Amino acid sequence: MRMLYLECAMGAAGDMLMSSLLELHPEPEDFIRRLNGLGIPGVKVEMNSVTRCGIVGMGVSVLVNGVDEEDVRESHGHDHGHIHSHEHGHHHTGMAEIQALINGLDIPAQVKADAIAVYELIGQAESNAHGRPVTDIHFHEVGTMDAVTDIVGVCLLIHELSPEQILASPIHVGCGQVKFAHGILPVPAPATAYILRGTPTYGGKIDGELCTPTGAALLKHFVGKFTAERAMTVEKIGCGMGKRHFYAHDGSEILSAVRAYIGESGENGGEVLELSCNIDDMTGEELGFAAGKIMDEGALDVFMTPIYMKKSRPGQLLTVLCPEAEAEKFVGLIFRLTTTLGIRRKLCGRYTLSRGVETVETAYGPIRVKKAEGYGVARAKAEYDDLAAAALKHGVTLDEVRGSVVK
Repeated sequence: MRMLYLECAMGAAGDMLMSSLLELHPEPEDFIRRLNGLGIPGVKVEMNSVTRCGIVGMGVSVLVNGVDEEDVRESHGHDHGHIHSHEHGHHHTGMAEIQALINGLDIPAQVKADAIAVYELIGQAESNAHGRPVTDIHFHEVGTMDAVTDIVGVCLLIHELSPEQILASPIHVGCGQVKFAHGILPVPAPATAYILRGTPTYGGKIDGELCTPTGAALLKHFVGKFTAERAMTVEKIGCGMGKRHFYAHDGSEILSAVRAYIGESGENGGEVLELSCNIDDMTGEELGFAAGKIMDEGALDVFMTPIYMKKSRPGQLLTVLCPEAEAEKFVGLIFRLTTTLGIRRKLCGRYTLSRGVETVETAYGPIRVKKAEGYGVARAKAEYDDLAAAALKHGVTLDEVRGSVVK
């Protein structure tokens, strides 16, 4: 099974996660070019090699109207979540505007759904911390573009790396106190602590905020299991450097980084949970909407099989494949989106090929190619969404664009 493991021994922030995943990507320069091409207002993303403690890693800087994200954070009291109540003299953006911004980006539907879900986690946490409805929570304009870029970047990287399972270590959150826009608060910040409920965390002797609300929300959304065990055959390691410096009592610098490992787990293909139910009282449109929504929420697969039910009624067998750790989430979705009164579950073992994505430059622009291999098999297939977009843009057929892809 293709597995991604995130080592959070020094916490996590959006830029650290993006940097670590970017080192795993087969075409990091092309990814940054495409991220900059999304048109997030005022944003330019730069990547660079960073050396800390004698270790070389990746660093990502998000410039908003020419200002580095770290300068923005400093000017707003280290408010990494970029959440503010109403303040005179500043423009703010609410959750509805954030959703509209993300939905307007030229990215896959799954990436949009993931990014919005991460932002909703942050919004709910800030709502709880400030005692206000989510609709009253506003994001500072400059900081919002920084956070949107970090979140969209991480979601898009995970989409293109295509891990079947994502694990992470327990999260080091730091300790002590830190100055925020609203005053001096304990570490972890209230929003971060709220997001990480039910997640293994620890403090320690490092004074400072190691895990930000953005980093916490990304981990909470994507990670299926938090464990110190990392049983996998590692293919590649990404080291995403943080911008802040931390030192031990003897003056030695502590490496501030998230390390990302990708490779194959020790299992042939791991296990997948199969949820199924019989439905005979929904229209095809309603079932199609439900299946699409469940897929957008991160199911591994959703499909329907025609069946005959009692009283010879034609019906559909709805089947959803998902990680076992997300069973409650998908059970809730199925009950909410369909008319079923009961759901069956079955844990299935499986065999899978190793998968990856690379971007190929063609006469019609960059086209992503999905690759799979293992068990003596190697396959490659161009991404349909890219083929269709290029064909429409250039007025050619799918076959012509497909033929331009050098495999």
